[in-house]
Amino acid sequence: MADFRKIIKKDKALIGMVHLHALPGTAGSEKSPKQIVDIAVDEATTLVEYGFDAVLLENMHDTPYLLREVGPEIVSAMTVATQAVVDAVDCPVGIQILAGANKAAIAVAHATGAHFIRAEGFAFASVADEGIMDIADAGPLLRERRRIDADEIAILADIQKKHSSHALTADLTIGDHARGADFMGADGVIVTGNHTGHAVDIAQLREVRGATELPLVVGSGVTPVNIKQIFEFADAVIVGSSIKQGGNWANALDTTRCEDLVNANR
Repeated sequence: MADFRKIIKKDKALIGMVHLHALPGTAGSEKSPKQIVDIAVDEATTLVEYGFDAVLLENMHDTPYLLREVGPEIVSAMTVATQAVVDAVDCPVGIQILAGANKAAIAVAHATGAHFIRAEGFAFASVADEGIMDIADAGPLLRERRRIDADEIAILADIQKKHSSHALTADLTIGDHARGADFMGADGVIVTGNHTGHAVDIAQLREVRGATELPLVVGSGVTPVNIKQIFEFADAVIVGSSIKQGGNWANALDTTRCEDLVNANR
């Protein structure tokens, strides 16, 4: 297992989201690969400049997503962008490749020197926008990490992930999901609200904290108003929507919002 706490090197860490513009071949693609990379580097360096402790790259503009297998054009673009950001910032860098392309993400991280990935569909089945994630990825993913000698890369597993139905596991509590991810070998767990930008349920956060000693990360809805309460339980937060213009994840960074969040955390 990789030690995420040693990777992040900070108690109560702020992880800033870099939402890459729509990548080549996707429905919303408008920018060249170079433009996409330049914007990503600019956003990542700005986040670090304003006091964020790590950055996470994600292809969220690639809607509608493909399930697990995203194609070489996405993997290659993510590789180039991740390498550029790793070279540009002096902090841990993570990546997520939607939707559920976790083996591709671990390969990109290993090739570029990134430090962690965010993995959906790690343990238990669910139904998401892009379809049924019916086979948990823990077994294949951990074997792939071992095969390519990438054991130093941490895997943060979403549990009861946003934008998904969990009717298939309705008899399990979120604490059960956390224990399951722990048992299956995750290096940390991520708790979210129901949708992008929605705050977590504090009662659920408390339950997860009591269910596992793994690093606990909150992955949506973090604002200057609730960050202190969240950090009563969480080790780190991933922030996207609340640091963008108008509080909308799809917009450009708002440096005033970045500063407000960092100050609230202090």
